[in-house]
Amino acid sequence: MRDFVTYDVEAVRARFPGLRAGVAHFDGPGGTQMPTPVIEAITEALSNPLSVRGSVAPGEINAETIVREFRRAMADLLGAREAGIVVGRSATQLTYDFSRVLARSWAPGDEVVVSRLDHDSNIRPWVQAAERAGAVVRWADFDPATGELPVASVAALLTDRTRLVAVTAASNLIGTRPDVAAMAEPVHRAGALLYVDGVHFAAHAFVDVEALGADLFVCSPYKFFGPHHGVLAASTRLLETLRPDKLAPSTDAVPERFELGTLPYEALAGTRAAVDFIADLAPGTAGDRRERLRSAFASIEGHEAALSRDMEEALSQLDGVTRHSRAALRTPTTLLTFEDRTASDAYHFLARSQVHAPAGSFYALEASRHLGLGDTGGLRVGLSPYNNADDVERLMAGLKAFLRS
Repeated sequence: MRDFVTYDVEAVRARFPGLRAGVAHFDGPGGTQMPTPVIEAITEALSNPLSVRGSVAPGEINAETIVREFRRAMADLLGAREAGIVVGRSATQLTYDFSRVLARSWAPGDEVVVSRLDHDSNIRPWVQAAERAGAVVRWADFDPATGELPVASVAALLTDRTRLVAVTAASNLIGTRPDVAAMAEPVHRAGALLYVDGVHFAAHAFVDVEALGADLFVCSPYKFFGPHHGVLAASTRLLETLRPDKLAPSTDAVPERFELGTLPYEALAGTRAAVDFIADLAPGTAGDRRERLRSAFASIEGHEAALSRDMEEALSQLDGVTRHSRAALRTPTTLLTFEDRTASDAYHFLARSQVHAPAGSFYALEASRHLGLGDTGGLRVGLSPYNNADDVERLMAGLKAFLRS
């Protein structure tokens, strides 16, 4: 495994044309910038013959090749099987789709566990599906003082009526990374499924859905340099048992039975390129793409951790600033609030000096409320693999100027 000191952030930054505008981006949790290879892959897909998938005409063959290469790339990224990779318009849409299918087997009195740490896309679909089925919703609370979601807080809610537990692998609001793998054991012992929101997690850590114990794992490529759409990974054995509504002529094969209509081929081509881009972030690493991804994420995590330490140390020196991201293990994502000033004011002030750190609750509504921040949230500062020390210096200079203003 390569050491993170070999990570060349300036070489990485040079491949992102969007960074040439001079903005210091701390908005990665909401979506990253796109590197040149991804843009080129999308352009190439649209520049060549392209039509509905098939095996005769050039456009059909191109479409089929794009889909096959996309599934292979995402399987490598997530440690999943190609036949278990499902395409969706977004992670939210996929979660709604699967909540409706899974809830068909629920009965009145069955139970579903959701977490207040989660993005609403991994809460509301399950709450609404449970309401329709007459199932009971149980809430796992995180500790607002530490940001931690203990395994025990989930395990204590499990009974023989629990049908599904929905939990995030990383909070998009405060960065907390719960011990999902440890949660999986009691969840499965109770006979329930574990649905994991990996949207924020997959941008910062090497994913192994089997090691996590995730029965279903959802993510969004635009959080890791790709185009806007969603991806779900599950075992083919589980997918074979699920019967979604679909058109009569459409295939019943897995995973296609879950993919309604024609797929966005150009987006899938871009996502494949994004996975390859990440795999190449640790140059000289031997092995197949999966192994190169392992090394790349080790480099990414090391780079982001070093930057995050410097940023957190600088933030700790600021008076009148409260940091709400305190978990021992978390992504390089920090939520800030200010005495007598609003996070929205800070967001607009920083934007005027080309520092982009947005404010809000970012759809993590339950988490924001549980922290005592209501629906307003705070200023979210999220690092991405292309951030550098100069970005952090600009952020700190901007925050100091804001506090003086």
